[in-house]
Amino acid sequence: MRAPGTNCDQEMCRAFSMAGAAVDLVHLDAMCAEPARVAGYDLIGFPGGFSYGDDVASGRIYAMRVRESMMGALREAADRGVVMIGACNGFQVMVQCGLLPGWDGAGDQRGGPGRMSDGVSGGGEGQTLALAHNIGGRFVDRWVGISAWAGSPCVWTRGLEEFGEDVLMFPVAHGEGRLVTRDEGVLRRLEEGGQAPIRYTENYNGSERAIAGVCDPTGRVFALMPHPERFLDWNRHPWWTRLPQSVRRGPTPGLRVFLNAVEAVKGAGVG
Repeated sequence: MRAPGTNCDQEMCRAFSMAGAAVDLVHLDAMCAEPARVAGYDLIGFPGGFSYGDDVASGRIYAMRVRESMMGALREAADRGVVMIGACNGFQVMVQCGLLPGWDGAGDQRGGPGRMSDGVSGGGEGQTLALAHNIGGRFVDRWVGISAWAGSPCVWTRGLEEFGEDVLMFPVAHGEGRLVTRDEGVLRRLEEGGQAPIRYTENYNGSERAIAGVCDPTGRVFALMPHPERFLDWNRHPWWTRLPQSVRRGPTPGLRVFLNAVEAVKGAGVG
């Protein structure tokens, strides 16, 4: 779902297509006007960019529109096993609208009741997770090392740990990507539930516990600040010519993320 200012939608479409999915690129206006259309999809992507110019705050307007018009349909989609991903701006949107831990069960505009809107917080706690300005106060555009935890329920990150630290890297491009939680209890529950499947090997933006992405308790709803959709071809890696030929014969870590999602949908018989 793209919106004015979205600029990574074509990369995400290509990622899903390369993974074997049939892709529709749909404007947010169309989905808000007819949220029942969500029922026709098994995978949903919130791409990166600068939706609505990041006016007010990054992802804020996009998230407000989703909360107002689509949360019921998205909750139903999650309940039937639809997998969802947000990258960068998409992560900011998903946190603020309630798709990922951060909103309480205070009604439809805040995600409403139910597991999808509240994987970490208790009732009445309000937003418990946010993406704040980078610790250095500047926009960061670079490749970063990632570590993945095999014990997480996240379907999107399965097998990423097998690539090793020299290979598992993704590009980032954000000014508001520092993951912060309201208190230590929220952070502890995230970690204990396996909802922090990937971390930065170098915590360049100051995220708590170097967390680069989070998933919901089921592992099917996932978002991250790095851009896996920008690493679908080996020649995008900063030192791809030095990587072993045996590694470059298979899918890149970025493509693996989307292959995992398609495989999860097929295996679960979504819908």
